[in-house]
Amino acid sequence: MFNNFIVSLFERLFFKPTIFHWFFIILLSPLSLIYGLSMLLRRLLTTEEDFQIPIISVGNLIVGGSGKTPFIISLAFKYKNSYIISRGYGRKSRGLIEVSSRGKILIDVFNSGDEAMLMAKELPNSSVIVSKNRKEAIRLAKERGARVVFLDDGFNRVDIKKFEILLFPKEINNYLPFPAGGFREFYFSKIFADLNLIEDRDFRRVVTIKNPTDRMILVTAISNPKRLDPYLPKNIIKKIYLKDHSYFDKNDLKKTLSTLNGTSLLITQKDEVKMSSFNFPLSIMILKLDINSVVFNNVDRYIKKFDIISKKNRTIDNG
Repeated sequence: MFNNFIVSLFERLFFKPTIFHWFFIILLSPLSLIYGLSMLLRRLLTTEEDFQIPIISVGNLIVGGSGKTPFIISLAFKYKNSYIISRGYGRKSRGLIEVSSRGKILIDVFNSGDEAMLMAKELPNSSVIVSKNRKEAIRLAKERGARVVFLDDGFNRVDIKKFEILLFPKEINNYLPFPAGGFREFYFSKIFADLNLIEDRDFRRVVTIKNPTDRMILVTAISNPKRLDPYLPKNIIKKIYLKDHSYFDKNDLKKTLSTLNGTSLLITQKDEVKMSSFNFPLSIMILKLDINSVVFNNVDRYIKKFDIISKKNRTIDNG
């Protein structure tokens, strides 16, 4: 209960602070300055390693969901033999693990984490690796013959040379770094990105509901779940929020459905990969991104530069 209160407090602090929350923001702001300066120095003083392969990083400066997973899916879907490298948040495994190989699922969701499994299932021509050590994973992808690597949540990996894409929500109410605000670095750190994309300007969420029913219970384990509100139908009889990346208790959900006389659980695609064996009636929020074509053009140009260099090198090697 106390943990839920703390999570709720900081989510309000970061995303929709009231006058009451600004008291805590002012109190924590000196710590935010120290934290922001340390992250800036880290970025300025770290040397990037060039892996001689196109690496596209999709990240955000602000904590919480910004659409990184569906964004990577939309980009990677265009390229055969692409590799997606993720930290694998919420997984119960350690070390480097191959989640999928060109669409073939190799492990279960407990060892991959929810986001990595969703990407593996949605990308039949790609491979997914989870690893805390991103450099080790990049080297493996390169050994496997990857044409391009997509780095999930990679902006803070300042020691890797890559094409940086940052995603921003359409509305920001608190620009301070952690802990007084939700930013991982100073807001002006966006100047280090190649593309800064704002929701509803450069990309737009398109949400449809698969298998809607009359009495749906919203159950989700995502960060800042209030962001789902604009896409919810009216016939939601209860909302249940779990901590981001949490796993679900089958018996608790069964009891909730029975007690409230619910006709289905309304969940996100990220939640669905953790409920595939539950055999409950599920209504699924299908999220697709409508992305400005300029974004695809920029990424394509970056990747093709490496293709040209690779062809020249092969020509030289062949004499």
